[in-house]
Amino acid sequence: MNTNTEKQSGLRRSRCPVANTLDVIGDKWTLLIIRDMRHGKRTYGELAQSPEGIPTNILADRLRRLEETGIIVRCAYQDRPVRYTYTLTEKGQDLGELLQALVRWGKKHIPGSRTLSEAAARPGRSARIRSP
Repeated sequence: MNTNTEKQSGLRRSRCPVANTLDVIGDKWTLLIIRDMRHGKRTYGELAQSPEGIPTNILADRLRRLEETGIIVRCAYQDRPVRYTYTLTEKGQDLGELLQALVRWGKKHIPGSRTLSEAAARPGRSARIRSP
């Protein structure tokens, strides 16, 4: 059971770092958003064009959650209508090692997995089989 001290420190289900990390980034879409941001996507429209086809309501929710947890920051670049750019914080950039580990594992154990740069080098292939 979580105590008040644990809730204040950011702990959720337990003291396990794996469980706590998954509470923040362990859904189906969050790491893909971070992957795309690491590859230069900065606006909602760019992120919405991910080859995995993230629904726009989920994208908006994940961006909000990533901002709340300090993984990204947003900055308005247009007033009417208000539009934002999103940038990874240092905390968000630190997830790069985790993404690289997932890439290595996927390429080793899931036949046909390719990174974004590998998929781009092979025109005519389906964009939906890209790996992070």
